[in-house]
Amino acid sequence: MNTALAPTAPDPFTALRPRLFGIAYRMLGVRADAEDVLQDAWLRWSRQDTTVLQSAEAWLVTVVTRLSIDRLRAAKAEREAYVGWWLPEPLVEPLDEHTPEAAAELAGELSVAFLYVLERLGPEERAAFLLRQVFDYDYPDIAAQLGKSEAACRQMVHRASERVQQARARFDVPRGVHHQLLERFVAAAHSGERAAIEALLAHDAMLIGDGGGKVRSFPHPLVGAFRIANLYWAQWRRLADAVVYRPVLLNGEPGLLRYLHGQLESAQALVTDGERIVAIYAIRNPDKLAGIPRTLGG
Repeated sequence: MNTALAPTAPDPFTALRPRLFGIAYRMLGVRADAEDVLQDAWLRWSRQDTTVLQSAEAWLVTVVTRLSIDRLRAAKAEREAYVGWWLPEPLVEPLDEHTPEAAAELAGELSVAFLYVLERLGPEERAAFLLRQVFDYDYPDIAAQLGKSEAACRQMVHRASERVQQARARFDVPRGVHHQLLERFVAAAHSGERAAIEALLAHDAMLIGDGGGKVRSFPHPLVGAFRIANLYWAQWRRLADAVVYRPVLLNGEPGLLRYLHGQLESAQALVTDGERIVAIYAIRNPDKLAGIPRTLGG
């Protein structure tokens, strides 16, 4: 007689956690804030009579979305007072590994450049845009999740899409090509040849740094291949072998961690059109680097 027990179905919250985290993180751009939202949602879920729910997913997505909207409204005031440019806290993992959290729900539309553009949107507008364009929910679902009419949700998504398209240059570049370009950039940065670095940058390339007032950073975007190349060249000239780059997967795309004297100094997301680097987002605020696993090493 076979006494083996049939496997029990996973709790809906556990099964949906990657998607719920994906929504909260894209809304807030900070891992700890997203985790706090999920913890609050779980507490509400644990007290909910699930037998009366038509859809556990709809209930959980609604709760997480509304909690994220509330938290983002509070964060907006803090970010307006933020010193310098605000960039999201990076999600970093080795290039050759994929955690469950980095699977389907975190695979697309997660880049630092994308989240930087989303900062231009209001909390409800951001939520409507993400639910429709990233998570592919229908408008009746979005209307229920936001407590708005379908017409209002369509208008918010349309308006947000226009603003995102205007502010964002999008390139569909194979990951292998992206990674190879980053390897060439690292080699050029270690070569001490300013011209070699400049050759890999688009003439109107832009660098945005986030020091958060904790470390020095540019108060304005640094624009132009020569100026950016000169920055990396000057750092090599001053520090030489003390600078080490580590290729990683940064918010779902190939990126770099930079170490100075063995200490993590920045996480760098480099946007490319497939031939040149068109933008660099350098996250230097130590508070945003603290969550990067030490196992990634310098």
